[in-house]
Amino acid sequence: MPVTKIIGASTVLAAGLLLADGDQVRLALAIGTAACVTGWALRDLLVPVRLTAGPDGITVVAGFAGRRRLGWGQIEAITVDRRGHRGVRTELLEIDAGESLHLLGRGDLGTDPEEVAAALRALRSRDEP
Repeated sequence: MPVTKIIGASTVLAAGLLLADGDQVRLALAIGTAACVTGWALRDLLVPVRLTAGPDGITVVAGFAGRRRLGWGQIEAITVDRRGHRGVRTELLEIDAGESLHLLGRGDLGTDPEEVAAALRALRSRDEP
């Protein structure tokens, strides 16, 4: 996926350079868009693991490359949000920690969010007395 994002950023930049015709606004928009998509790709390369879990709790990525540790006691709910729009179905793993909500999609997890939710619930139930 990062390679696809970098190719997309390069395409946007090339199109902006070719189609700007001296228009500084078009060129600036193309450069800004390419920079944002490149940053998104770099995030995927620098922080590929978005979620880890263990007997004490989970660690999720917060922000661009930060990490946040949540103990099982801090997590209020682990659910999967399913939505359909114009024939496209999306699923997001939702980890509700009261003051924060962490959303992770299939691309972030590398697998089906429902499988991850089931695994997290099983790990969490081992921790409870």
